[in-house]
Amino acid sequence: MAYIHHFIFNNFQENTYIIWDETHEAVIIDPGCYYPEEKSDLKKFIEGKKLNVVLLLNTHGHLDHVFGNKWVKETYGVPFLAHRDDELFLKRMKETAAMYGFGVEESPLPDRYLEEGDEVKFGKTTLQVIHAPGHSPGSVCFVSREDAFLIGGDVLFEGSIGRFDLPGGNYETLMQSIFIKLMQLPDDMRVYSGHGSMTTIGAERKNNPFLLEYEIESKKISAG
Repeated sequence: MAYIHHFIFNNFQENTYIIWDETHEAVIIDPGCYYPEEKSDLKKFIEGKKLNVVLLLNTHGHLDHVFGNKWVKETYGVPFLAHRDDELFLKRMKETAAMYGFGVEESPLPDRYLEEGDEVKFGKTTLQVIHAPGHSPGSVCFVSREDAFLIGGDVLFEGSIGRFDLPGGNYETLMQSIFIKLMQLPDDMRVYSGHGSMTTIGAERKNNPFLLEYEIESKKISAG
C-alpha cells in the first residue's frame, strides 16, 4: 500500500508530494521547496519516517514545481525523471524566476525522459505515466491503479482545470487530455493536484463546470 503526504510550498502555494510504501522506498514529486525552512521541513519528514528517497519526478517544468529540483537531486543523489517536452522550462528556469523576483540556481536536466505508458517503480509500488499536455507540452500524470490515486500536476483541479494561457499551453489540447485520458479512469480515483485540495475523478465528472461546459459545447458542434 502506498502512502501520500503533501507539503504546500513557496509563494505559489504549490503542492509537493512524497509517496512511499511499506518498504520505505520513496519518491518526491514536484519539489517546490524554495525557502530554507521548506527544505528543512521536507528533510525532517523524510528522516522522521526513515524513508529512502530513490527518485525525483516532475509532472511538468513550471517554476513553482521545480524550485527544489537541484536541492533534492544533490541531497539524495537520485535519478531525475520528467517529460522531454518540458525540458526548455528547466533550461530557462533562472530567466523565468527573475521575472517573478526569485533568485535560483538552474535545475538539473532529466536523467531519463518519461513517455506515455511508462511505469515508474519503487519498493512494491508502480506508477503509470499518462502524458497529458495542454497546461504545458510535457505535462504528465502519475497513476496508481492498485491504490486508486492520480498525481495530476496542473492538469485537473477540484472544480477547475489548469491554465492554458502560458507558453506551450492550449485549451483544446488540455480538454482532450482530460476527457480522453483522465475521464476514462474510475470514479473513485483520487486526484492529487498541483495546487488546492484532493478530489476524485467522479466528483469532477459530475460537478466540474469547465468539463460540463465543454461537453455541452462539444455536443452542439456534433449536432451541427
